[in-house]
Amino acid sequence: MKVKINKNAAKVIKKELENENNQGKMLRVYVSHLHGNHAHYGISFDTPKETDEIVKTDKDIDVLLESGNEWLDGVWIQYFYVPEEEFVITNPSKGHSHHH
Repeated sequence: MKVKINKNAAKVIKKELENENNQGKMLRVYVSHLHGNHAHYGISFDTPKETDEIVKTDKDIDVLLESGNEWLDGVWIQYFYVPEEEFVITNPSKGHSHHH
């Protein structure tokens, strides 16, 4: 499975991982809603479960994904400051973009 993280998102995620409340946790990307031909994504900080795959990224951030979930393979985590500060998680391999 693959995950891409843009530079802005990596900076924000690393800062969150340093937070005392997230010690020992990793970034998790999950499907929050599935609507037939597209998915909505969410993120959280969590510990690995038996059903997870740990995906290494080029930003030195390991990401937890539910193993075998095709909607998670190829997700792209971006962070934008304009027009508002927010994460945008998409899966270009699925052809649909959704903000979350």
